[in-house]
Amino acid sequence: MRLGFFGAAGEVTGSCTLVDTGEYRFLVDCGMFQGGAEARRKNEGALDFGFDVRRLDFVLLTHAHIDHSGLLPRLAMLGFRGPVYATRATRALIEVLLPDAAHIQEKEAEWQLRNRRRRGRSERGIQPPLYTVAQALAALKLVHPVDYGQHLRPAEGIEVCFHDAGHILGSAALEISVKSGGRPRKLVFSGDLGMSGRPLLNDPEKPPALADAVLIESTYGNRLHRPVAETEDEIVAAFRRTWAAGGNVVIPAFAVGRTQEILYLLTDLVRQGRLEPLKIYVDSPMANAATRITLEHDYLLDAPTRELIAWQAAHPHKVNVEFVADVERSRQLNDIRHGAVIVSASGMCDAGRIKYHLRENLRRSECTILIAGFQAAGTLGRRLVDGARLVRIFGETVPVRAKICTVGGLSAHADQAALLDWLAGFRKPPGQLFVVHGEASASADFAQAVHERFGWTQVHLPQPGSFVTL
Repeated sequence: MRLGFFGAAGEVTGSCTLVDTGEYRFLVDCGMFQGGAEARRKNEGALDFGFDVRRLDFVLLTHAHIDHSGLLPRLAMLGFRGPVYATRATRALIEVLLPDAAHIQEKEAEWQLRNRRRRGRSERGIQPPLYTVAQALAALKLVHPVDYGQHLRPAEGIEVCFHDAGHILGSAALEISVKSGGRPRKLVFSGDLGMSGRPLLNDPEKPPALADAVLIESTYGNRLHRPVAETEDEIVAAFRRTWAAGGNVVIPAFAVGRTQEILYLLTDLVRQGRLEPLKIYVDSPMANAATRITLEHDYLLDAPTRELIAWQAAHPHKVNVEFVADVERSRQLNDIRHGAVIVSASGMCDAGRIKYHLRENLRRSECTILIAGFQAAGTLGRRLVDGARLVRIFGETVPVRAKICTVGGLSAHADQAALLDWLAGFRKPPGQLFVVHGEASASADFAQAVHERFGWTQVHLPQPGSFVTL
């Protein structure tokens, strides 16, 4: 049996692992790379994916985030016709996320074309969409829903069980048993793991007791998150400073997971009396749909979240949330000079409506940009976090005068301590541990932390495009 690492090896995005049992070939995730021109080059390189797409038997999807699901339409374009298995909530989310990703790509290409024509420049070299809305919709027809705890048999001798990973709605860690040739083997994919004790979702389930090979994410494998109480203090201070200065708070947020967590946190701070009543604009059609889907799957939410939803329904004047749908209303938000809380996607500031709000508010020293999620290398969000004083948005140079406030306690990813605690659930050391889904330094530091805590020796840092034989 072989594993091929075609994404999220030595970096965070583009999750895609090929499993070749000798009889069957399948993927775990098929994600889009994110992070500027280099990521675009890698996504365009998915013309062949590094393997024969038509020989794949099926795909297993851990969760809906674009860096795990975003190239599924590309896979279908190249001839894949097998089933894609995902939890019911994940399927509901990608029905929104994938067409939206295609729409954004189409609009970006249209903008480039208009801009070049306006400047009298050649139209050659314009980047076409990776896939169209129609192609995204066609790929969705391949997706089959499964439930947590269900024992799926996608092929003879292969059994898969999806376990709650606590990362976003519907996220899963995968337990895969393969009977092929010699003795049965068990593979475990952590997917993206969440933090225990956080709002919205249930805690991640413990892993199975034994495994021959484990792939574990390491997004925050070299750091610890701030306690939630400290994060709340930072947010309250940022809001008070911004209201005193007469500005707006703009929050770039992933449409799935982060937006809903921010709504929870701000509502809870108002309920506690730490923030005055708020007017919040959620300006992302995708986030609006994701919030609706979250409420439709309320059985996946934890008890404190359900209690807060009931409180907000009884006190609508305390937290007024407007879900912005049409483009004209989105534009009107930029006429608001103070007192607005604008939550918009994308979470890394590289696409979507957030770029318009940043263009208008970054130049104003009285405003605050609240960064509440991971910013991949090469993204506009990462440049802001790293202290850029000038940024380019839609071809325009924009001065950064607003306060850039980074809060670290809202991550949907487990930190180093939580990742180690999850691994402690294995009764014996896995035959091999592969550290993935982290920038190179974070993965290396986490591998060292695993060795120091458990004494495990078979800990590997796979290279992009490499194969490993189990």
